[in-house]
Amino acid sequence: MLQGGYQSVLDARTREEFRGEVLRFTKQLEFETFSAITVVDHSIGRSEFIAIDNSPPGFSDALNDPRLGRLDPVMQHCKRHSVPIAWDRETYLRHDAEDLWETQARYGYQTGICLALHLPEGRHFILGVDRDQPLPKDNAQLTRLVADLQLFAVHALDAALRVLLPIEQQLEAPKLTPRELECLRWTMEGKTAWEVGGILSISERTAVLHINNAMHKLNSTNKHQAVLKALRLGLIR
Repeated sequence: MLQGGYQSVLDARTREEFRGEVLRFTKQLEFETFSAITVVDHSIGRSEFIAIDNSPPGFSDALNDPRLGRLDPVMQHCKRHSVPIAWDRETYLRHDAEDLWETQARYGYQTGICLALHLPEGRHFILGVDRDQPLPKDNAQLTRLVADLQLFAVHALDAALRVLLPIEQQLEAPKLTPRELECLRWTMEGKTAWEVGGILSISERTAVLHINNAMHKLNSTNKHQAVLKALRLGLIR
């Protein structure tokens, strides 16, 4: 079952509702600031960035030079990878970008966690949380923070694309058959293919076929990802 915090961001219908949910989650993780960015690649070398954040006054002006993005090791990491990055001053020192760290540190951006989700059709979602306190030294605690942010980002992804992108840039939801949707609903409840088959009076093999078809239409690698994407798209509740 989805926890309330994750479910509520799925239900965001406006930019302000989405911003409020991301801010609430940021505070729960004990971070102060966040940045949520949707990116649409229109052509080689031309991308559109649509962002929401709660940056302090003066921060955006201080880092308004587009060239800084090419120097920022965190953004460069997110551009190339889907693995989250936990960063601090040492991250910037290793990449000869200490001046950039010192500029943003004055506004409270001293440590943080950031990740990117790269999607088909040239769409990307970047989510980062930041603060002026050190990251946990205990690896288990830091791993939990990263995992929580990853899970939240997966839930926030569709809401971000829905409320931040113009209508003409939004992708149409795939068409699933009633049987495929039924199988996903019962999969969401934790039922196996054998149990789904019994509930729907079909064979286990047929249930697997419906689930696999749904996975293919939703461009998912497993049934759990398919369920989550169907939830995000509002295909199941």
